[in-house]
Amino acid sequence: MSSPKKPPIKFARRTSSGRIVSLSRDDDIDLGLASELTSTSSGGPNDYVNYTVLMPPTPDNQPYGATTTSSSTASATAANSRSTAASTKPDDLPRTASKLERKMSMMNSTKSLLLRSQTGDFDHNRWLFETKGTYGIGNAFWSQDAAGYDDDSGVPMSMSDFMDKPWKPLTRKIKIPAAILSPYRLLVLVRLVALFLFLSWRIQNPNEDAMWLWGLSIVCEVWFAFSWLLDQLPKLNPINRAADLAALRDKFESPSPGNPHGRSDLPGLDVFISTADPEKEPPLVTANTLLSILATEYPVEKLSVYISDDGAALLTFEAMAEASTFAEVWVPFCRKHSIEPRNPETYFAIRGDPTKNKKRPDFVKDRRWIKREYDEFKVRINGLPDSIRRRSDSINSRDELREKKMARDKGEEVDPSKIVKATWMADGTHWPGTWAAPSPDHSKGDHAGILQVMIKTPHFDPLYGAPGEHPFMDFTGVDIRLPMFVYVSREKRPGYDHNKKAGAMNALVRASAILSNGAFILNFDCDHYIYNSLAIREGMCYMMDRGGDRICYIQFPQRFEGIDPSDRYANHNTVFFDGNMRALDGLQGPMYVGTGCLFRRYALYGFNPPRANEYSGLYGQHKRAASDVPLGEEGEEAKPFAHHPDLDAPRRFGNSTMFTDSIAVAEFQGRPLADHPAVKNGRPPGALLVPRPPLDAPTVAEAVSVISCWYEDKTEWGQRIGWIYGSVTEDVVTGYRMHNRGWRSVYCITKRDAFRGTAPINLTDRLHQVLRWATGSVEIFFSRNNALLASPRLKFLQRIAYLNVGIYPFTSIFLVVYCMLPALSLFSGHFIVQSLNVTFLVYLLLITVTLMLLSLLEVKWSGIALEEWWRNEQFWVIGGSSAHLAAVLQGLLKVVAGIEISFTLTSKSAGDDEEDIYADLYIIKWTSLFIPPLTIIVINLVAVVVGFSRTVYSEIPQWSKLLGGIFFSFWVLAHMYPFAKGLMGRRGRTPTIVYVWAGLVAITVSLLWISISPPDDSASQGSQS
Repeated sequence: MSSPKKPPIKFARRTSSGRIVSLSRDDDIDLGLASELTSTSSGGPNDYVNYTVLMPPTPDNQPYGATTTSSSTASATAANSRSTAASTKPDDLPRTASKLERKMSMMNSTKSLLLRSQTGDFDHNRWLFETKGTYGIGNAFWSQDAAGYDDDSGVPMSMSDFMDKPWKPLTRKIKIPAAILSPYRLLVLVRLVALFLFLSWRIQNPNEDAMWLWGLSIVCEVWFAFSWLLDQLPKLNPINRAADLAALRDKFESPSPGNPHGRSDLPGLDVFISTADPEKEPPLVTANTLLSILATEYPVEKLSVYISDDGAALLTFEAMAEASTFAEVWVPFCRKHSIEPRNPETYFAIRGDPTKNKKRPDFVKDRRWIKREYDEFKVRINGLPDSIRRRSDSINSRDELREKKMARDKGEEVDPSKIVKATWMADGTHWPGTWAAPSPDHSKGDHAGILQVMIKTPHFDPLYGAPGEHPFMDFTGVDIRLPMFVYVSREKRPGYDHNKKAGAMNALVRASAILSNGAFILNFDCDHYIYNSLAIREGMCYMMDRGGDRICYIQFPQRFEGIDPSDRYANHNTVFFDGNMRALDGLQGPMYVGTGCLFRRYALYGFNPPRANEYSGLYGQHKRAASDVPLGEEGEEAKPFAHHPDLDAPRRFGNSTMFTDSIAVAEFQGRPLADHPAVKNGRPPGALLVPRPPLDAPTVAEAVSVISCWYEDKTEWGQRIGWIYGSVTEDVVTGYRMHNRGWRSVYCITKRDAFRGTAPINLTDRLHQVLRWATGSVEIFFSRNNALLASPRLKFLQRIAYLNVGIYPFTSIFLVVYCMLPALSLFSGHFIVQSLNVTFLVYLLLITVTLMLLSLLEVKWSGIALEEWWRNEQFWVIGGSSAHLAAVLQGLLKVVAGIEISFTLTSKSAGDDEEDIYADLYIIKWTSLFIPPLTIIVINLVAVVVGFSRTVYSEIPQWSKLLGGIFFSFWVLAHMYPFAKGLMGRRGRTPTIVYVWAGLVAITVSLLWISISPPDDSASQGSQS
């Protein structure tokens, strides 16, 4: 067979005009006729002929004549095909075979290797695997003979160089969509302009008939506009955040060359629980909080738990000992079956199928057994008060008989009043804390310091259960270690100011620094427990991420259980936690709200952040990097004139050398990993893999010494270090001081609630709680912690938010006056304006509509419901007219007369009616805080009747003024509806005092108005004639 003149080729080429020309192998190409391919711009005919084509060795381009090759020869040919194809030119190909013959030849020769067993078709995937195809290079495939990709040092690169995961951030910001945020900001501006125009119009159009009424309304409205602006400005930049738990695990707990066993490189964490009175804070609630913390998903060897019992009660001590014993089975059970939540009381009360998503066949058996153990545990806790009393009475009686016998033998008489009735521990020794019958050295304000390590430091290596180790549960392959747990009750003596909760927390800070020195501190109230066992890890993502060394604390939102479905008194407080706090996260960070907060220990010590910014200008528009001011040895010479005192470095930590040595260690351990050039102030990976040394007697003795009542003398504890003293709301002040030094905070909202707690649903308890918060705000306003005196490191809008914290209680004065204005209008027959003209109504409509639209958009970006927003508005009026007003009066008394403020501890116990979990909602406990709202309700109801009667029987009825007064009266009454409903109680349980007060106020108001505006005799005579 004669060969054709031109070789058959299949390839593609870009022409001079930019067109792609595809040519078939069997097509005859006349190079002389292809003008585009033979042009000088394309290289001419020689360029076309000498073109080298890289052909993959597929069956349709193999040499002809291989029909009788064996399978081994075909394999060798395929293995070498890549290098052969790379040097093949068109002239080298055989010219005696057609396309079909060559394809059939190759298919027959490699049939045993490249044919699918099912269909007999050519297996392209297998061909790629056998020949390593033409994938190129990368982390999906790397050819063994790939050359030309060596690194700078000449070392050949390989597939393993691509297997390490790239650096990945642990957190990210999620901005609110512009479709929601832009209209929201625009509406704020529109409403601000509308308020300005409305107030201008009101001032320019006085009511000549009732100037006193007009003047009062103008003053109140101006203040309300100012208060609204303070509350609204910090909400202009809300954000959301997300954490990557998988990235945290990969970075800190995955095997690596420096950490071959995959040990945890996370920093240490100390968890604080605070309690004060076992009567108001039941030990069972505290025990459940402890169990949820011990079972949380954090490295056991890095976790330590401390409880501060500020009442030094033996009941709390023994309840914690019982909880430590029960934790030996509860914690492994939670780990084995991935229990959520890990508070046993909540877990066993959940309605629904407990076996959902549970796969172990022994789950039902284990759950049944642990439920029985928990019931027995609750019975033991409930029986502790009686057990302690009977034990103490028995031992005291025995000692009393012994003393009487000894006195009788000596011929002396025994004075029964001098016989000490002690409280005894189970081992037959005196309890060093508070006794049931107070005596010197054993009362609530006079007792020794107590520190007891109830669960010792766990082993560094995991300790897995063995088959048959437990008689009822199989913990094989489950880590049965427990975190260290320490009971602490600081020393108290007469003559010392112990500073309530803030002093107790500072004692825990010092004791924990000696015993465990965790780089981070998480604090809880005794009624708040961990609902999401991964929440701590999520908070740690922010601390350990790039820039995390500037974060002083992570605040989690407070979520509550046991709230009535209608949330009558806005106990969930979602407008604050999901609205205000989320918005502050877009500024310098949320405020510290007392519980559920993850602190950086170094920031609590009063030090400045490693990097900070300073803001200047009218509204902080000028930003520059802050520099720490060097201080002289003795003090003040090196300070600039405008230096802020909060920026000074702390010096006086006390006389414990062991404590001061722990400060630098805590600072280093709290740094993020230096695994990226952008990470500043980082620590090397693997620095925290060293086991923690076990506790010894000198260390425990040192921890006892730092909780003594005299330790803080001549130190800066409570002034610059730790929780700040001087306010009943020490939490807000402590957070403010950190922000004032330039630290940032983060608001961590998890998909599953991080922590949950209880809140008072009783009206009296709720008002007393609000009274305490508002009193602390008044104290802040009249102290050096007023945001007007803040340092330049506090952002402008953050300053506005803190300023609002100190100012909002004073709104109550104007609120009470404004709530009385509708009644005064109806009594007097006048209104706040001359008449209800079109201008007034248009302004009123515009302000109302913009407020409604703002609320709807706020609902969109915050996630709160409209009903929750309305409940918050109602309780703002109720609390503002009662608790806030009382707080202002108490604050003024403290500032002017120096009268100290005392507050009542919020009860954490439930009502006596176990059949109704909302029984507390209907309990009426009379308090003087009821008087102002009750007075407002009664006066407005009486005014509606008086105004309606006057208008009906008037010769010239003023219906517009009546409608204006009635409208605003009903506006007040609608806000007061939850308060009135709370006073009604349930099943006729309304206290008699309520009716007495209502009748007394109604009669007094009626008589007072008759004496002020007596009936017109001439008018009555004219009507008779």
